[in-house]
Amino acid sequence: MENTNKKFSLSKNTRLSVMFRSMFLQGSWNYERMQNLGFLYSIIPALKQFYKPGSEEAKEALKRHMEFFNTHPYVAAPIVGVTLALEEEIANGVEIDEAAIQGVKVGMMGPLAGIGDPVFWFTVRPIVGAIAASLATGGSIIAPIFFFVVWNAIRIAFLWYTQEFGYKQGTAITSDLGGGMLQQITKGASILGMFILGVLIQRWVNISFTGPNAMLPSKPLADGAYVGEWLDKAGNVVVQGAQTGTTPDGVAKFDWLDQAGNIVGNGVAGQDGFAHYVTVDQLNAIDGSTLSHILGQVSSGLGLSPEQTQSLQDVFNSLIPGFIALLLTFLVLWILRKWKNKNAPLFIIMGMFVLGIILHVAGLA
Repeated sequence: MENTNKKFSLSKNTRLSVMFRSMFLQGSWNYERMQNLGFLYSIIPALKQFYKPGSEEAKEALKRHMEFFNTHPYVAAPIVGVTLALEEEIANGVEIDEAAIQGVKVGMMGPLAGIGDPVFWFTVRPIVGAIAASLATGGSIIAPIFFFVVWNAIRIAFLWYTQEFGYKQGTAITSDLGGGMLQQITKGASILGMFILGVLIQRWVNISFTGPNAMLPSKPLADGAYVGEWLDKAGNVVVQGAQTGTTPDGVAKFDWLDQAGNIVGNGVAGQDGFAHYVTVDQLNAIDGSTLSHILGQVSSGLGLSPEQTQSLQDVFNSLIPGFIALLLTFLVLWILRKWKNKNAPLFIIMGMFVLGIILHVAGLA
C-alpha cells in the first residue's frame, strides 16, 4: 500500500551523493560477498537521512545491505534507485519484509548484469575509443581529451538517470525485467556494435596486394579514356562531336569540330578513319587551347598511359572494397572462437607479422 503521509523524502543532493559514491562500488570488493560493501557505502547518505545514527533501525538497515551483491558496476544504478525507494518506504512506516528487499536486489542484479558487458564494454566503449584513436592517428591532442570527456559523460549520465528511474519506479521496475526489454536492449547493442566494427574494418585493417608479383597484365584503355587529343589525317587537333549515323558495317560516324567548334568533317574514329586518338607526347605542338583541354582531362582523373595497370588489390576492390580486410577479420574472429587459449591474441599478432613478411618476400605485398 502506498504511504501518502511521508515523513522522509530524499533530496536531490542526497541522491546525487549516492550516485557519486556508487562509482566506488568495487572499491572494497571481496570474495565472499563481492560488491556488498561498495553497495552499502553508496547508500549511506540516504540511510543517514532515514535513520538516526546509532539507532536500532540504522543498525538493521546496515545489516540487511551487507548481504551478497554482484552485478555490472554501471547497471547497479537502477538497483540502487529501487533500494532507495524501498528504504524510504520503510522509514515512512510501510511494513516491508527484509527478505523482500534482498529478493528484489538479487532478482535485478542477474538480468541487468547480462546487458552491462554488451552495451558498455563491447559497444559504447569501443565506438568512443575508435573515434578517439582516429583522432590520435592524425596527431590531434584532442584524442585523449575526447575519450575522457565523452566516455565519462555517457557513464555518469547513465548512472544518474537510471538511478532516478529506479527510485521513481520503485519495485514496479521489476516487472519490466521479465518482459523481454533487457533481451531487446542486449540484441540492439550487439547489432549496433557489430555494425560499427564492420565500418571500422575498412579504416583500420589494411592489406595491399600491390607487390611486383601481384601485378596483372595491363589492360588497353579505350580512346578518350586517357589524356590525349584527336588528330585528323593532316595532324590537326579536332574534337569529337555528336554521332551522326553508322557505316554499312555498323561502325559509328561522328561530326568532327575544330578548336573553334566549327564542323570540319564527318567520319569514323580510328587509325584509318577521319581522326585517331594520340597521347600527349605524340602531339606536334601544343597551343593554349590544347593545353587547357589536357589540364581539364588530368583534373578529371584521366591517366597519361593508354594502358591500365592492374593488381590483385584492384581485382579484390572491384568485388567489394576492403574485401580481403574483411576476410582477414573474419578469420581472426573464427580463430578466437575456436581456439580457447588465453594466449591466442598474442599468437595471432605474431602470425600477422610472419604473414606480412612472407607476402613481402613473395613479392605480393
